[in-house]
Amino acid sequence: MKLIGMLDSPYVRRVAISLLRLGVPFEHASVSVFRGYDQFKAINPVVKAPTLVCDDGTVLMDSTLILQYAEALAAPGRSLMPREPAALQRSLRVLGLALAGCEKAVSLVYERNVRPPEKRHEPWVQRVTGQAEAAFAALEEELARAPLADADDTVDQAGITTAVVWHFTQDLLPGLVAPAAHPRLAAFSGRCEALPVFQAAPHGEGVVAPR
Repeated sequence: MKLIGMLDSPYVRRVAISLLRLGVPFEHASVSVFRGYDQFKAINPVVKAPTLVCDDGTVLMDSTLILQYAEALAAPGRSLMPREPAALQRSLRVLGLALAGCEKAVSLVYERNVRPPEKRHEPWVQRVTGQAEAAFAALEEELARAPLADADDTVDQAGITTAVVWHFTQDLLPGLVAPAAHPRLAAFSGRCEALPVFQAAPHGEGVVAPR
């Protein structure tokens, strides 16, 4: 299989780290949806990152759908999602918040870096900013209620996505959500970024290192 997309995308990076955790073998091609548009379009005409080219040539997209497929490929008993209903409910709660924060953060990055300043609609920017702030505040509350696993062999999908999204937001939108106001999130993400599985797929323009 081949994962297409750059690791500066939180969606690509969550998939890469998850595939490593699940022990699902893959190659990584760091192709930009902007600078490498034509190259990406030749692989997936929709030009959506992440894209996964399966062994039989089938092209999948959307990080959550790719991860659902990855779970089916993993060895029996190996999963990043809990099965017990209460644990699954909590994991889905955290995932929903992290992905909401991610969606709003990515929207703000596009507003700042892609849309011309004269075309920005400030009420919309303020609305999206408020939604992002609310998502990260709720994530901080979740970590205060109960910690997430943060070891190389125990970090799960909720933890991977939360850590990746926090790191992305701090790197691309410094000042949007202050670490001082989210000490548990900041500390959790820092611990995860130090893990070998995260360091094998570092945020940026590189490629996933073999493990």
